[in-house]
Amino acid sequence: MGDRYNIHSQLEHLQSKYIGTGHADTTKWEWLTNQHRDTLASYLGHFDMLNHLSLVENESRARVRFNIMEKMLQPCGPPPKRPED
Repeated sequence: MGDRYNIHSQLEHLQSKYIGTGHADTTKWEWLTNQHRDTLASYLGHFDMLNHLSLVENESRARVRFNIMEKMLQPCGPPPKRPED
C-alpha cells in the first residue's frame, strides 16, 4: 500500500513541475495544444529541421520560422466552450 502512495506522490510532483505532463483535470484540448506547441518549438530549435521544412515548402527560413511562430498561438484552434456547473 505504501508503494501506491509513493507512486501517486511522485506523479503529482512530476505534473506540478512540468506543464506538458498534464494532470487529472487536463482536457483533451489542453493536452493536444501542449503537444503541438512542443513539436513546433522543436522544429524551431533544430536548425536542420527548419532547413528541411523551408526546402519542402519552397519558402525562406525566415518565412517558415514566422509561420511556425504564428501557429504556436493557437495550434488547435480556439478553446472549446466549457459547460456551466
